[in-house]
Amino acid sequence: MTDLQKIIVVTGVGVVSPYGIGLDSLQAGMLSGKCCLTPTKDVYPGFAGTTAPVSVPLPAEGSNSRYSRTDRLAALAARDAVTDIDCESTLFRESGVVMASTVAGLTEIDPGIAQDPAAWYRRGGLARAASYPVAHVADAVGEHLGICGPRCAVSVACASGAMAIALAANLLLDGVAPMILAGGSDALCPFTLSGFSSLQALDPSPCRPFDQNRKGLNLGEGSAVLVLETLAGAAARNANVLAELRGWAMTNDAFHPTAPQQQGSGLAECMRRCMEMAEVGCDEIGYVNAHGTGTPLNDIAETKAYETAFRGRSRPIPVSSTKSYFGHCLGAAGALEAAITITAIRCDALFPTLRLTDAIESPGVNWLRGAVRRQPLPLAMSASAGFGGSNTVLIFGSGPP
Repeated sequence: MTDLQKIIVVTGVGVVSPYGIGLDSLQAGMLSGKCCLTPTKDVYPGFAGTTAPVSVPLPAEGSNSRYSRTDRLAALAARDAVTDIDCESTLFRESGVVMASTVAGLTEIDPGIAQDPAAWYRRGGLARAASYPVAHVADAVGEHLGICGPRCAVSVACASGAMAIALAANLLLDGVAPMILAGGSDALCPFTLSGFSSLQALDPSPCRPFDQNRKGLNLGEGSAVLVLETLAGAAARNANVLAELRGWAMTNDAFHPTAPQQQGSGLAECMRRCMEMAEVGCDEIGYVNAHGTGTPLNDIAETKAYETAFRGRSRPIPVSSTKSYFGHCLGAAGALEAAITITAIRCDALFPTLRLTDAIESPGVNWLRGAVRRQPLPLAMSASAGFGGSNTVLIFGSGPP
């Protein structure tokens, strides 16, 4: 294996977010500071809260199976990611797909199934239920684009989107496929909203990550897909390199089904391993796009994780949560935040946390708030965590000259 075959690069980024379709729409929305969180009612009877829906038209269902909303978000993001690729080439046809989701086709299952399952299936429920498996999202992307390589599904709660990218990078190093489309997709769903509501984890107003008066999270929806390949492969087809994936790591807290370890030790170890793999010191990371959900337990544990992982740094690490712009997109969150991190590097911008007025006190963290901060950003980190203790950290760089 040559040195160029050991370097993983990003040659395409497809995005469907509450800002619209495409990386440019995401960048413009983030730079403007626009918040997409809006009051929402009647997602299910009695619900009143704040969400961030996607309002763009989505692709029609596939010819052989009914696509769920999650599938269609993924298919649209994947199509956006490959606009500069010859999708008829043998190389593309042999590519792989690694897609994450937590909701998948749960959006297509309505309460009627509990009242009369037989009647629900007779009314067409069987076709709708076919999209229920988490693996259906990867299948939908592969089917939509005619990809014949391996397809993998990832579902480890809110770290899923980032873990899909990390696992795809490992597959590339193993030579499993010449190119891999990796990311995540999740749609707003009554079941997940009611579940988070029962956990008392939702803030009825726009969330305030890392604020001492935070009350919980808001849910959003969307999808992001990254085209990953080795630098050797990208050079062979003269592809435009958007960023380099310098490092990745995965750990688990092994602590609790829903709560993070109080000291953030699992996430801190994940960040340490990621920097070790990237062969960078903690002073070289210019920005961290945080998991930052806005829940009381997550944000304090995450703060402690940064203090541990960046101990010895010469100055506090700049950190922000972009979930304050369009909420927590669950299985898509890590992929969308990877896209945001790449955007930050490409436009030399550190995005602030919105509505952060009374930040958690931390000597090791420089909480970004107020206006967008403009500065050169050679390296940035994206951190993701999830129920069950899953952690994934990615480090992106501006890429080879």
